[in-house]
Amino acid sequence: MRTITHAEAVVEAIAECMAEDDNLALVWASVMEGGGKEIANRLKTSYADRIFDPPISEAGICAIATGAAMDNVRTVVPMGTASFMFRAWDQIIHEAGSAHYMSNGRVKAPVVFHVMHGLRGGGSVQHSQSPQSMLWNAPGLEIALPSCPADAKGLMRTAIKSDNPTVFIDHQRLSRLTGEVPEGPYDIPFGVADIKRAGGDVTIVATSLQVVAALEAAVVLAGEGIDAEIVDLRSLVPLDEDAILTSLAKTGRLVVADESPPRCSIASEIIALAAEKGMDILKAPPQRVNRPPVHVSLSKPLEDHLMPGPIRIAEAVRKVCG
Repeated sequence: MRTITHAEAVVEAIAECMAEDDNLALVWASVMEGGGKEIANRLKTSYADRIFDPPISEAGICAIATGAAMDNVRTVVPMGTASFMFRAWDQIIHEAGSAHYMSNGRVKAPVVFHVMHGLRGGGSVQHSQSPQSMLWNAPGLEIALPSCPADAKGLMRTAIKSDNPTVFIDHQRLSRLTGEVPEGPYDIPFGVADIKRAGGDVTIVATSLQVVAALEAAVVLAGEGIDAEIVDLRSLVPLDEDAILTSLAKTGRLVVADESPPRCSIASEIIALAAEKGMDILKAPPQRVNRPPVHVSLSKPLEDHLMPGPIRIAEAVRKVCG
């Protein structure tokens, strides 16, 4: 099986879908900047008539893409840094996210908003947001967070084919990471978590870059005799609750790694789910590993201090395992 970067996998998925569907358009041409450049350039050459590159205005660009989607043109919006989507919050949440409900099912908005979240390395306050937990509070949006190239491709194809508006959230630091990706088209359904590592002592639930961190932590923990099972959610909407509870029934211990700030975070919600539906199987209080609720510094040492990651995940696991 060939090995490609995360960015190449995402762009390859878009290219395949554009070849398969003449009714698919790109609004904004900065497809996965920093990776997949050769495929992206081929996209711009092969499908120039379906790629629109308006002036930079996030609200205007997302409004164009959402309006086109409501008029039965599937659209993908590669927005770049997730922090910039706040300028288009109204278009994403109130227009795309509410179209189906507000029209009593008569209008669909098949649009994909692709963003890059997280502590990127020198991004400071305005380039480092991880808004997935905020978006999770907005009904009507599907949310996908891949952690590896193979999942990125399969999930992106599903997002593009969905009749629902989808926010596809990649991490800045995943772009150049490589992994094995099958040749040819394939889809990965939303709402199906993946067990990235089987184990019997503790369940680590993670998304995006924190799945990579959890896998690194698991190697260290294995050397200490702790066998961690890692559940990669892959999507928040829909959420695979069964995979979480099934793993928890096996281990009885839970750690959730999430790059959002801790209040009302993914970690908070997963732990609430465990408390509501799995309290009787918990052997220890669950632990969450989050970015602290503070602004991100331009200083790299200070930024690194905020990152969840293998060391903090391993510390949380040791705590729940006693």
